[in-house]
Amino acid sequence: MFRNYLKTAWRNLLRNQSTAFINIGGLSLGMAVALIIGLWINDELSFDKYHQNYDRIAQVMQSRANNGETSTSDMVPLPLTNALSTTYGNNFKYVVQASGVWQHILSVGDKHLTMTGSYIQAQMPDMLTLHMISGTRAGLKDPSSVLLTETSAKALFGNADATGKILKLDNKMTVKVGGVYHNLPANTTFSNLAFMAAWDLYKIADPNLMKSTGDWGNNSYDLFVQLKDGVDLNQVSAQIKDVKLRNADAESAKLKPVILLHPMSKWHLYAEFKNGVNTGGAVTYVWLFGVIGVFVLLLACINFMNLSTARSEKRAREVGVRKAVGSLRGQLILQFYIESVLLALLSFVLSLVIVEFALPYFNQVADKSLMILWHSPMFWGAGLVFTLLTGILAGSYPALYLSGFQPVMVLKGTFRTGKMAALPRQVLVVVQFCVSIILIIGTLVIFRQVRYSQSREVGYNRAGLLSMEMYSAAIHSHFASFRNDLLNSGAVVDVAESGSPTTSIYNTVGGLKWTGKNPSMNDEFAMVGASMPYGKTVDWKLVEGRDFSPAFPSDSSAIILNEAAVRYMNLKRPVGETIDWWGRKYHVIGVIKNMVMQSPYEPVKQSIFFINKDAGNFLNIRLNPKQNLQAALNTVADIWKNYVPEEPFDFKFADLEYQKKFDAEKKVGSLSSLFTGLAILISCLGLFGMAVFMAEQRTKEIGVRKVLGASVLNLWLLLCRDFVVLIIVSLLIAAPVAGFIMHGWLQHYSYHIDLSVWLFVETAAGAFTLTLLTVSYQSIKAALANPVKSLRAGE
Repeated sequence: MFRNYLKTAWRNLLRNQSTAFINIGGLSLGMAVALIIGLWINDELSFDKYHQNYDRIAQVMQSRANNGETSTSDMVPLPLTNALSTTYGNNFKYVVQASGVWQHILSVGDKHLTMTGSYIQAQMPDMLTLHMISGTRAGLKDPSSVLLTETSAKALFGNADATGKILKLDNKMTVKVGGVYHNLPANTTFSNLAFMAAWDLYKIADPNLMKSTGDWGNNSYDLFVQLKDGVDLNQVSAQIKDVKLRNADAESAKLKPVILLHPMSKWHLYAEFKNGVNTGGAVTYVWLFGVIGVFVLLLACINFMNLSTARSEKRAREVGVRKAVGSLRGQLILQFYIESVLLALLSFVLSLVIVEFALPYFNQVADKSLMILWHSPMFWGAGLVFTLLTGILAGSYPALYLSGFQPVMVLKGTFRTGKMAALPRQVLVVVQFCVSIILIIGTLVIFRQVRYSQSREVGYNRAGLLSMEMYSAAIHSHFASFRNDLLNSGAVVDVAESGSPTTSIYNTVGGLKWTGKNPSMNDEFAMVGASMPYGKTVDWKLVEGRDFSPAFPSDSSAIILNEAAVRYMNLKRPVGETIDWWGRKYHVIGVIKNMVMQSPYEPVKQSIFFINKDAGNFLNIRLNPKQNLQAALNTVADIWKNYVPEEPFDFKFADLEYQKKFDAEKKVGSLSSLFTGLAILISCLGLFGMAVFMAEQRTKEIGVRKVLGASVLNLWLLLCRDFVVLIIVSLLIAAPVAGFIMHGWLQHYSYHIDLSVWLFVETAAGAFTLTLLTVSYQSIKAALANPVKSLRAGE
């Protein structure tokens, strides 16, 4: 019997090739989308699980209250390490300090490479359970050692064993390779580390480190812990929350600092804190794309349901004969389920082919390295279950509907599906339209939000502005002559040092005093130290006052505020105002337009710019727009090599770095548009199939109307009318739902677009156009048909 069911199912597929093509095409696309999203979600959910102690590792963070708002940071003071180790050591297996992750120069002979690394205490390799290729995890116990990734070791030493080899770090420290470990997977937090350097080397790299050992106000370090087995993270977090508050000075204590543990299991998906509370983060997109995957697959299943039930009259006689010769309804249901599962299996095979070809493009858009898990039994088991569920879902309604036909009415020829039989199909089509419209509106909102933020006035000129991180004081020591050589070359308009790039803020300061300040106010400012020509180099926009100038020796005690700082301080006449900065008097000489140096979606932070005579961390170079770009870069590179031949000429364009701030939203928008396009394609396949069926069903009616004088336009309107009604109903349902969802999404950004009525009008126009284009071909073809043939076909 089962073999008979399979034969029947196969023959039905061959007999109705157009319907089978639409069903298999739609289902395979839907399953491909679900598979790709499933692989992406699996990658996201497995983030950091590469580390064996994944569920016991946490990062120490702190929350601070400032004027009614609580901010949470992963940077903590250095003495916190000792406090946790001594007072609460029974709770921790490891307490590990680390510096920030920065670019460094690793040199072997004449080879100088820029790599990302961090100074880390010796227990970190054990905490992260690094898989060593050579050497041991204990390699960092040597105070002058580094551990390299497999890729870094090969870049520096080729195929030779790097362990024990000597290299230079930042051209000033001779270090030994203590070991080489396998590259960490892309879906780990530390995958961007090309090397780990012994913590003691940090003391040489930063002489100010020793000053921070007892400074509870200097929040500049990372701190990681691994809990002992059986220790509850939440209980420990509650025990240590007041450690800093008990040790901080009076000024820091005003911010009421709270120490907390953030588990590794939440680093990637739950990284967002608002007002001191962990509110989520990237997990939102996991849910979002998971829902999209389910709905896209549902659209494909709806196509199968609609086309199967629409062609019910062609299967009615088969059902009547089978029931007349003794088939039970359960047997018929099984037969139709087997047909749908067979179709789902064919679709699954085709979907694997689609996924294999689509993954390279998807990985490029999503910045992933996903691949089909061909050798994973779990993947094939999940794929089989997924296929069976899809087949059962797609075939459930047709199986129950078709098996319920009465054999007497069918065989007498009096069976008619009736008008109400079309209602479930119309409901399903409305569901399809609703999902597609919601996806379209969501995608449009995301892209418009990105475009809106990209067009925001940034307060300086990014075009032709280079940013270079300086790894030594070599340029600073000869800055005047270096600058003169650049200016004399004609390739550069100006050059300046600064403590941070134009696309970031590295330092903040508080405890300032000014006229009219509320004594209870806990102030905080972004602080940017720079050399004298900084304003001219970045081409900032003065609102009032003047720029820094060598003509005024007193500018060593001058500051420039941005507009946000003026509002924050409530200054009526800012120029000439005196600011007390930790006992030293500074006078305000100018106000500039707000420079967007952090998130383009958030308000600009109140900022102070001052002259810093110490070495800056970054070099800002304004290229001459009148010179050829490549020629100018070559000139700057040659001058750079004259001063620091041991450091690579490694530069970044400020405008490209600024554009990176939109990468996350662009990625979501690109993926949403991809899935939306596939959802629309699947819906259009279903619409086309329904249009073919309706044209066939009304063949005789069309012939009669043509004989009575109906025009092609009248017949086209007649056949399209039902679909237009369904679009209108779908828009009335989907538009408010999409508006509600996207309004909530936009609230995550302080600087965002407003939902315009034109957005919904454009979506409606697009939906009407797309639907009419989809059904018009078959409608016009039916309207142009010879009425004689139409009347004969209807006999």
